[in-house]
Amino acid sequence: MAVAVLAGGGYYAVHNGLGPLPDPETCSATADDYSVALSAEQAENASIIAAVAQRRGLPARAISIAMATAYQESKLVNINGGDRDSLGLFQQRPSQGWGTKAEVLDPYYATNAFYDALVKIDGYQDMAITVAAQKVQRSAFPDAYADHEQDGRTIASAMSGYSQAAFSCTVEEPGDSDEKPQPNGLTPRANAVRASLHKAFGRLPLGGYSPDGVTSGHTSGSAHYDGRAIDVFFRPVSSENTRRGWVVAHYLMANADRLQIDHVIFDDQIWSASRSDDGWRQYDPPSSADGSAATTSVLEHRDHVHVDVA
Repeated sequence: MAVAVLAGGGYYAVHNGLGPLPDPETCSATADDYSVALSAEQAENASIIAAVAQRRGLPARAISIAMATAYQESKLVNINGGDRDSLGLFQQRPSQGWGTKAEVLDPYYATNAFYDALVKIDGYQDMAITVAAQKVQRSAFPDAYADHEQDGRTIASAMSGYSQAAFSCTVEEPGDSDEKPQPNGLTPRANAVRASLHKAFGRLPLGGYSPDGVTSGHTSGSAHYDGRAIDVFFRPVSSENTRRGWVVAHYLMANADRLQIDHVIFDDQIWSASRSDDGWRQYDPPSSADGSAATTSVLEHRDHVHVDVA
């Protein structure tokens, strides 16, 4: 097994699809028989880089460049320091016009600033990752970005939805809660998920909750009836909408521990905190009442991402 360990960043890459080292809270992305394992913190930061790209309509290549850059600069950890006044995920320098200290330490701001600079580079999509990264960063070690190209591409492929059900996390099962729904019909934990989605992706077509509560339309015992669940819709069912749905599903996966998420279901696949060691597995929905293709699609969650909290 080829494993590279960086104790400071808690990062290790696992090659040839052999899987991550045992850890109660780790995540992994896999594409083309190559796997990259990340700590919970690294996964959250990677999910932000992918979500911001999705919100801006950027291609997977942009995510690959950003991921490789952040690996080299900070090991995907939002560090409060670096060479001279360098800070954050991309080690951006306030003295060089990247923003204030507080701004570049905000992963959302820092990622947008990186992409702002990247999209100004003509032909960046056709450049080698290390060349594009260097044009943005102007590093003293321009060849160093090449060391993280494959890791960046692997995470980008999973987090951008081109590799589906390819990103998964192992977490501790969240404790039960006796939270009551707030005025919009969602519990505080579910509202935290809603706020996180809004911050990452902007406006999304959300449903599955109501100020008056949800009393029908879901299977018996559904978390929707308790205000603990949200649906994110991607209609009509198409290859592009399925890809977009996986971006959201993988984002939720990366933030499952922080947001106390219990289940994520999409595209006939389910992840459960109680069985997180199993990763994504096939979802076995109840039989549809009428057997129609439309009803089956809904039950299999082909047109929406379901997320619920404990």
